[in-house]
Amino acid sequence: MVFVERDANGEIVAIYRSQQNNANEELALHDPQIVAFLGASSSDFNHSDTALIRVIEDIVDVMIEKNLLRLTDLPIAAQEKLLSRKTLRQRLSNSLDLLVDSDQGLL
Repeated sequence: MVFVERDANGEIVAIYRSQQNNANEELALHDPQIVAFLGASSSDFNHSDTALIRVIEDIVDVMIEKNLLRLTDLPIAAQEKLLSRKTLRQRLSNSLDLLVDSDQGLL
């Protein structure tokens, strides 16, 4: 939670970690007004989360390939999510193979 200071129009002009004389209103960090004030939309966060998820998946794959981690070392729920996403990515990748190379078949 943070405390906000507003101008005469009700717009947020400052954010504080603790209550101030001019900032008595408390809002959650993920409140849309706070996010907007900080200049990032929720779609920016969603895009960032999606990109970060892909990075984490790739890191897990590399660690498994290098025998630094076994899939079974992870909790069952994490295993299921990783396998589900990998299967989904493979299906999507295969469905996008629309070009045909005369020497090799599908690209």
